Amino acid sequence: MTTYPQLSEQELINRIINGDIAVFEVLIRRYNAYLYKVGRSYGYNHQDVEDLMQETFINAYQNLSRLENKAYFKTWLIRIMLNECYRKRQKAASRKEVIAGTFLHEKTIPMFAGNSNNDTEINVGNRELNSVIENAIQRIPVDYRLVFTLREMNGMSVIETAKVLEITETNVKVRLNRAKGLLRKEVEKMYSSEEIYSFNLIYCDKIVAKVMERISKK
Repeated sequence: MTTYPQLSEQELINRIINGDIAVFEVLIRRYNAYLYKVGRSYGYNHQDVEDLMQETFINAYQNLSRLENKAYFKTWLIRIMLNECYRKRQKAASRKEVIAGTFLHEKTIPMFAGNSNNDTEINVGNRELNSVIENAIQRIPVDYRLVFTLREMNGMSVIETAKVLEITETNVKVRLNRAKGLLRKEVEKMYSSEEIYSFNLIYCDKIVAKVMERISKK
């Protein structure tokens, strides 16, 4: 993997804009998990989310030079992902497609606490666990799910979340509290957050390879 530990994110972006395509891999790996959780909270399955992530990174790469304030790259990138999710949902609605309503969650300090678990893949396969998560999340509107994902799973601040979703900071707090109230009792009492889902590194490598291959051909 390409690494530039001595460079800030803005410096990385400037290098990419100036033609150093390989540096884009650093940003892909940095934000893979963020986008994955956003896509899954929107209700898409794993394969659909991978496709949406690829399109999001390609879109971001192609328009990187248009980003005026490089300090807001993360919120800008997530906005692109949300737009991709929305467009896909609109297409699905027009074709009367059914989108599976699954939800993923991984370790988050604000809401959950527990010991680390290295057997995530085994636990993911537990049907009872999957059922609990699906049943809990089905009662939560997508607006609450997205706030929960950005704040509790991605660790974004209230201000960042408000900018990404284009809502007020007060609305972020209200929606987050509502989401927690719906989920906490059913999920936290039975499972630790690590037992639910995480973005496995093998998928991270897959996304990196596909995106880098595509931008290298442009």
